Amino acid sequence: MTPASTSEVPRATRRLRIRHVTRVAYAQPAASSHNEVRMTPLTLPGQTTLDARVLVNPSTPTWSYWDYWGTQVTGFDLLDPHADLTITASSLVETSPPEPLPQPPGWAEVAEATEGTRLLEYATATSRTTIPDALVERAREAAAGLDPHETAVAVSSLVADRVSYVPGSTGVTTSAAEAWEQGAGVCQDIAHLTLGLLRGLGLPARYVSGYLHPEREAELHRPVAGQSHAWVEYWAGDWTGYDPTNRTRADESHVVVGRGRDYDDVTPHKGIYRGVPGGLPEVTVEFTRVA
Repeated sequence: MTPASTSEVPRATRRLRIRHVTRVAYAQPAASSHNEVRMTPLTLPGQTTLDARVLVNPSTPTWSYWDYWGTQVTGFDLLDPHADLTITASSLVETSPPEPLPQPPGWAEVAEATEGTRLLEYATATSRTTIPDALVERAREAAAGLDPHETAVAVSSLVADRVSYVPGSTGVTTSAAEAWEQGAGVCQDIAHLTLGLLRGLGLPARYVSGYLHPEREAELHRPVAGQSHAWVEYWAGDWTGYDPTNRTRADESHVVVGRGRDYDDVTPHKGIYRGVPGGLPEVTVEFTRVA
Protein backbone atom coordinates (compact mmCIF):
# COMPACT_ATOMS: atom_id res chain seq x y z
CA MET A 1 0.00 0.00 0.00
CA THR A 2 1.32 3.43 -0.89
CA PRO A 3 1.72 5.56 2.26
CA ALA A 4 -0.39 8.70 2.51
CA SER A 5 1.38 11.86 1.49
CA THR A 6 2.55 14.04 4.37
CA SER A 7 2.56 17.20 2.27
CA GLU A 8 0.12 19.92 3.29
CA VAL A 9 -3.16 19.95 1.41
CA PRO A 10 -3.87 23.42 -0.02
CA ARG A 11 -6.70 25.16 1.78
CA ALA A 12 -9.61 26.07 -0.48
CA THR A 13 -10.21 29.81 -0.64
CA ARG A 14 -13.32 31.66 -1.74
CA ARG A 15 -13.99 35.20 -2.89
CA LEU A 16 -17.09 36.99 -1.71
CA ARG A 17 -18.49 40.27 -2.99
CA ILE A 18 -20.54 42.01 -0.32
CA ARG A 19 -22.91 44.94 -0.74
CA HIS A 20 -24.28 46.47 2.48
CA VAL A 21 -26.84 49.24 2.03
CA THR A 22 -28.30 51.34 4.85
CA ARG A 23 -31.14 53.76 4.06
CA VAL A 24 -32.48 56.29 6.55
CA ALA A 25 -35.66 58.26 5.74
CA TYR A 26 -36.16 61.01 8.29
CA ALA A 27 -39.61 61.95 9.58
CA GLN A 28 -38.80 65.46 8.35
CA PRO A 29 -35.65 66.66 6.56
CA ALA A 30 -32.64 66.70 8.88
CA ALA A 31 -30.86 70.05 9.10
CA SER A 32 -27.50 68.27 9.43
CA SER A 33 -26.02 64.92 10.46
CA HIS A 34 -22.70 63.54 11.67
CA ASN A 35 -21.98 59.87 11.03
CA GLU A 36 -19.44 57.08 11.41
CA VAL A 37 -19.58 53.70 9.70
CA ARG A 38 -17.86 50.40 10.48
CA MET A 39 -18.53 48.29 7.37
CA THR A 40 -15.05 47.71 5.88
CA PRO A 41 -13.75 44.12 6.27
CA LEU A 42 -10.31 43.71 7.82
CA THR A 43 -7.28 42.03 6.28
CA LEU A 44 -6.24 39.22 8.62
CA PRO A 45 -4.66 35.77 8.51
CA GLY A 46 -7.21 33.79 6.50
CA GLN A 47 -8.97 36.91 5.19
CA THR A 48 -7.78 39.46 2.63
CA THR A 49 -9.79 42.51 1.63
CA LEU A 50 -9.09 43.01 -2.08
CA ASP A 51 -11.35 46.04 -2.55
CA ALA A 52 -13.56 48.12 -0.28
CA ARG A 53 -15.35 51.44 -0.56
CA VAL A 54 -18.09 53.36 1.22
CA LEU A 55 -20.34 55.68 -0.83
CA VAL A 56 -22.75 58.22 0.64
CA ASN A 57 -25.84 59.83 -0.86
CA PRO A 58 -26.27 62.84 -0.65
CA SER A 59 -22.67 62.99 -1.81
CA THR A 60 -20.19 64.35 0.72
CA PRO A 61 -16.47 63.95 1.48
CA THR A 62 -15.53 61.04 3.76
CA TRP A 63 -12.47 60.26 5.84
CA SER A 64 -11.26 57.09 7.52
CA TYR A 65 -9.24 56.08 10.55
CA TRP A 66 -8.54 53.05 12.73
CA ASP A 67 -10.23 53.07 16.11
CA TYR A 68 -8.80 51.82 19.41
CA TRP A 69 -10.07 48.28 18.77
CA GLY A 70 -8.49 48.02 15.32
CA THR A 71 -11.62 48.58 13.21
CA GLN A 72 -11.57 50.83 10.14
CA VAL A 73 -14.04 53.69 10.55
CA THR A 74 -15.45 55.88 7.78
CA GLY A 75 -16.69 59.28 8.94
CA PHE A 76 -18.69 61.96 7.17
CA ASP A 77 -20.80 65.05 7.85
CA LEU A 78 -23.85 66.33 5.99
CA LEU A 79 -24.20 70.02 6.77
CA ASP A 80 -27.10 70.84 4.45
CA PRO A 81 -30.74 69.78 4.94
CA HIS A 82 -31.47 66.27 3.64
CA ALA A 83 -34.63 64.18 3.66
CA ASP A 84 -32.85 60.83 3.60
CA LEU A 85 -29.44 59.20 3.74
CA THR A 86 -28.09 56.15 1.89
CA ILE A 87 -24.80 54.46 2.79
CA THR A 88 -23.49 51.79 0.41
CA ALA A 89 -20.50 49.74 1.56
CA SER A 90 -19.08 47.42 -1.11
CA SER A 91 -16.21 44.99 -0.65
CA LEU A 92 -14.46 42.03 -2.24
CA VAL A 93 -12.92 39.63 0.26
CA GLU A 94 -10.92 36.44 -0.12
CA THR A 95 -11.32 33.97 2.74
CA SER A 96 -9.91 30.56 3.59
CA PRO A 97 -10.77 27.81 6.09
CA PRO A 98 -9.42 28.17 9.64
CA GLU A 99 -6.18 26.55 10.70
CA PRO A 100 -6.38 23.47 12.96
CA LEU A 101 -6.95 24.34 16.59
CA PRO A 102 -3.68 24.92 18.45
CA GLN A 103 -2.87 23.04 21.62
CA PRO A 104 -4.74 24.88 24.36
CA PRO A 105 -2.91 26.44 27.30
CA GLY A 106 -3.79 25.48 30.85
CA TRP A 107 -6.15 27.67 32.84
CA ALA A 108 -3.30 28.96 35.03
CA GLU A 109 -1.47 30.06 31.88
CA VAL A 110 -4.58 31.86 30.62
CA ALA A 111 -4.94 33.71 33.93
CA GLU A 112 -1.25 34.68 33.95
CA ALA A 113 -1.41 35.96 30.35
CA THR A 114 -4.53 38.01 31.12
CA GLU A 115 -3.31 39.77 34.24
CA GLY A 116 -1.96 43.25 33.57
CA THR A 117 -2.32 43.06 29.75
CA ARG A 118 -4.85 44.24 27.19
CA LEU A 119 -6.50 40.83 27.44
CA LEU A 120 -7.98 42.11 30.68
CA GLU A 121 -10.25 44.40 28.63
CA TYR A 122 -11.80 41.29 27.10
CA ALA A 123 -12.07 39.48 30.42
CA THR A 124 -14.18 42.14 32.14
CA ALA A 125 -17.98 42.33 31.97
CA THR A 126 -19.70 45.27 30.27
CA SER A 127 -23.25 46.48 30.77
CA ARG A 128 -24.34 44.42 27.76
CA THR A 129 -22.56 41.23 28.85
CA THR A 130 -23.20 41.21 32.61
CA ILE A 131 -24.51 37.79 33.66
CA PRO A 132 -26.18 36.74 36.96
CA ASP A 133 -23.84 34.76 39.23
CA ALA A 134 -26.19 31.78 39.21
CA LEU A 135 -25.93 31.53 35.43
CA VAL A 136 -22.13 31.70 35.56
CA GLU A 137 -22.17 28.82 38.03
CA ARG A 138 -24.35 26.85 35.64
CA ALA A 139 -21.78 27.41 32.91
CA ARG A 140 -18.99 26.40 35.30
CA GLU A 141 -20.73 23.10 35.91
CA ALA A 142 -21.17 22.52 32.16
CA ALA A 143 -17.47 23.19 31.57
CA ALA A 144 -16.07 21.27 34.56
CA GLY A 145 -12.81 19.52 33.62
CA LEU A 146 -12.71 20.96 30.09
CA ASP A 147 -9.84 22.81 28.43
CA PRO A 148 -10.38 26.35 26.99
CA HIS A 149 -11.36 25.13 23.50
CA GLU A 150 -13.81 22.60 24.90
CA THR A 151 -15.15 25.21 27.31
CA ALA A 152 -15.95 27.63 24.48
CA VAL A 153 -17.98 24.93 22.71
CA ALA A 154 -19.77 23.82 25.90
CA VAL A 155 -20.71 27.38 26.87
CA SER A 156 -21.87 28.18 23.33
CA SER A 157 -24.07 25.08 23.36
CA LEU A 158 -25.51 26.06 26.73
CA VAL A 159 -26.53 29.43 25.30
CA ALA A 160 -27.83 28.08 21.99
CA ASP A 161 -29.89 25.41 23.78
CA ARG A 162 -31.63 28.10 25.83
CA VAL A 163 -31.88 31.06 23.42
CA SER A 164 -33.59 30.40 20.10
CA TYR A 165 -32.60 32.53 17.13
CA VAL A 166 -35.73 34.59 16.41
CA PRO A 167 -35.26 37.64 14.14
CA GLY A 168 -36.89 40.76 15.55
CA SER A 169 -37.35 39.30 19.04
CA THR A 170 -34.95 41.79 20.63
CA GLY A 171 -33.57 45.27 20.01
CA VAL A 172 -30.13 46.85 20.07
CA THR A 173 -30.58 47.78 23.75
CA THR A 174 -31.41 44.24 24.93
CA SER A 175 -28.96 42.91 27.52
CA ALA A 176 -27.58 39.38 27.65
CA ALA A 177 -29.53 38.61 30.83
CA GLU A 178 -32.79 39.78 29.22
CA ALA A 179 -32.24 37.55 26.19
CA TRP A 180 -31.61 34.55 28.46
CA GLU A 181 -34.79 35.20 30.43
CA GLN A 182 -37.02 35.41 27.36
CA GLY A 183 -35.31 32.46 25.65
CA ALA A 184 -35.13 34.18 22.27
CA GLY A 185 -32.83 36.63 20.56
CA VAL A 186 -30.66 37.36 17.56
CA CYS A 187 -26.99 36.66 16.90
CA GLN A 188 -26.02 39.81 18.80
CA ASP A 189 -27.75 38.55 21.96
CA ILE A 190 -26.33 35.04 21.64
CA ALA A 191 -22.83 36.50 21.24
CA HIS A 192 -23.28 38.76 24.28
CA LEU A 193 -24.45 35.85 26.42
CA THR A 194 -21.55 33.67 25.32
CA LEU A 195 -19.09 36.48 26.03
CA GLY A 196 -20.48 37.07 29.50
CA LEU A 197 -20.23 33.40 30.43
CA LEU A 198 -16.75 32.87 28.99
CA ARG A 199 -15.48 35.96 30.80
CA GLY A 200 -17.16 34.76 33.98
CA LEU A 201 -15.16 31.54 33.69
CA GLY A 202 -11.89 33.43 33.24
CA LEU A 203 -11.52 33.10 29.46
CA PRO A 204 -10.92 36.40 27.60
CA ALA A 205 -13.41 36.78 24.76
CA ARG A 206 -14.35 39.51 22.31
CA TYR A 207 -17.35 40.41 20.18
CA VAL A 208 -16.95 40.08 16.41
CA SER A 209 -19.05 42.03 13.93
CA GLY A 210 -19.09 41.03 10.30
CA TYR A 211 -20.91 39.00 7.69
CA LEU A 212 -21.86 35.37 7.17
CA HIS A 213 -22.68 34.03 3.72
CA PRO A 214 -25.97 32.16 4.23
CA GLU A 215 -25.14 29.34 1.77
CA ARG A 216 -22.08 27.22 2.46
CA GLU A 217 -22.09 25.71 -1.04
CA ALA A 218 -23.02 28.92 -2.81
CA GLU A 219 -23.38 28.94 -6.57
CA LEU A 220 -20.87 31.21 -8.30
CA HIS A 221 -22.01 34.66 -9.47
CA ARG A 222 -25.52 34.33 -8.04
CA PRO A 223 -26.49 37.16 -5.64
CA VAL A 224 -27.92 35.97 -2.33
CA ALA A 225 -29.72 38.07 0.27
CA GLY A 226 -28.14 37.93 3.71
CA GLN A 227 -27.43 40.10 6.71
CA SER A 228 -24.70 41.25 9.02
CA HIS A 229 -23.70 38.77 11.71
CA ALA A 230 -22.06 38.55 15.13
CA TRP A 231 -19.97 35.84 16.77
CA VAL A 232 -17.15 35.61 19.32
CA GLU A 233 -13.42 35.06 19.51
CA TYR A 234 -11.87 33.61 22.67
CA TRP A 235 -8.22 33.63 23.72
CA ALA A 236 -6.57 30.24 24.25
CA GLY A 237 -2.95 31.06 23.47
CA ASP A 238 -4.22 32.83 20.35
CA TRP A 239 -7.58 34.18 19.25
CA THR A 240 -10.03 31.57 17.93
CA GLY A 241 -13.37 32.41 16.32
CA TYR A 242 -16.54 30.53 17.23
CA ASP A 243 -20.11 31.15 16.04
CA PRO A 244 -22.47 30.19 18.89
CA THR A 245 -25.61 30.96 16.87
CA ASN A 246 -24.67 28.28 14.34
CA ARG A 247 -22.62 26.06 16.71
CA THR A 248 -19.54 26.10 14.51
CA ARG A 249 -16.06 27.52 14.26
CA ALA A 250 -15.82 30.75 12.28
CA ASP A 251 -14.70 29.67 8.82
CA GLU A 252 -14.40 30.82 5.20
CA SER A 253 -18.09 31.81 5.15
CA HIS A 254 -17.44 34.40 7.90
CA VAL A 255 -16.05 37.85 7.11
CA VAL A 256 -14.67 39.93 9.99
CA VAL A 257 -15.35 43.68 10.03
CA GLY A 258 -14.57 44.62 13.62
CA ARG A 259 -13.93 43.36 17.14
CA GLY A 260 -14.54 44.86 20.53
CA ARG A 261 -15.88 44.25 24.02
CA ASP A 262 -19.49 44.19 22.79
CA TYR A 263 -21.79 45.60 20.11
CA ASP A 264 -21.26 49.19 21.23
CA ASP A 265 -17.60 49.06 20.15
CA VAL A 266 -18.37 47.93 16.59
CA THR A 267 -21.79 49.40 15.72
CA PRO A 268 -22.04 49.36 11.88
CA HIS A 269 -23.60 52.84 11.68
CA LYS A 270 -23.92 55.43 14.41
CA GLY A 271 -24.40 59.16 14.36
CA ILE A 272 -26.47 62.12 15.36
CA TYR A 273 -28.69 64.46 13.37
CA ARG A 274 -30.45 67.76 13.96
CA GLY A 275 -34.13 67.45 13.23
CA VAL A 276 -37.43 65.84 14.23
CA PRO A 277 -37.12 62.43 15.95
CA GLY A 278 -38.24 59.43 13.90
CA GLY A 279 -37.25 57.42 10.87
CA LEU A 280 -35.83 53.92 11.21
CA PRO A 281 -32.98 52.64 9.01
CA GLU A 282 -33.60 49.96 6.40
CA VAL A 283 -30.65 47.61 5.91
CA THR A 284 -30.00 45.12 3.11
CA VAL A 285 -26.95 42.90 2.62
CA GLU A 286 -26.22 41.03 -0.60
CA PHE A 287 -23.54 38.37 -1.13
CA THR A 288 -22.12 37.09 -4.40
CA ARG A 289 -19.55 34.33 -4.46
CA VAL A 290 -17.22 35.04 -7.37
CA ALA A 291 -14.60 32.33 -6.81
